[in-house]
Amino acid sequence: MLTETLQLLFKRDLNKLKVEIELYKDEKKIWIIEKQIANSAGNLCLHLVGNLNTYIGATLGNTNYVRNRELEFSLKGIPATELINKIEAAIVVVTSVLKNLTEKEMENEYPLLVFDNTTSTGYFLIHLTTHLTYHFGQINYHRRLLDT
Repeated sequence: MLTETLQLLFKRDLNKLKVEIELYKDEKKIWIIEKQIANSAGNLCLHLVGNLNTYIGATLGNTNYVRNRELEFSLKGIPATELINKIEAAIVVVTSVLKNLTEKEMENEYPLLVFDNTTSTGYFLIHLTTHLTYHFGQINYHRRLLDT
């Protein structure tokens, strides 16, 4: 039950992220940082894709994805179409990994220590959904504020 719910939430919110990137009227504004906004929408998008490919793809799905977190925040000017392709690829990875997780595996300890204490895989995956929606909200705000 939880794995099915998480699949639906990740797919829904990653598709919303894709639409949000597509809604920028001026593609260059995806990369703007101003008005005390710390990260561009493009960098937040790269961060979300890297995060999910690391914690779901590589850790739970053994995809061999290698994350470069620093680049998620330093790369600039990647075309919107490439960002969208990265989001679509993340949807495939997340969906394929989650559909193979059993309820028992959801109860197991998450394989990496990410926080101060260990958590279950289910708990950590729920955390990842809230992380996704938090940054999605920032991207939505960024677009509405700066893409005028």
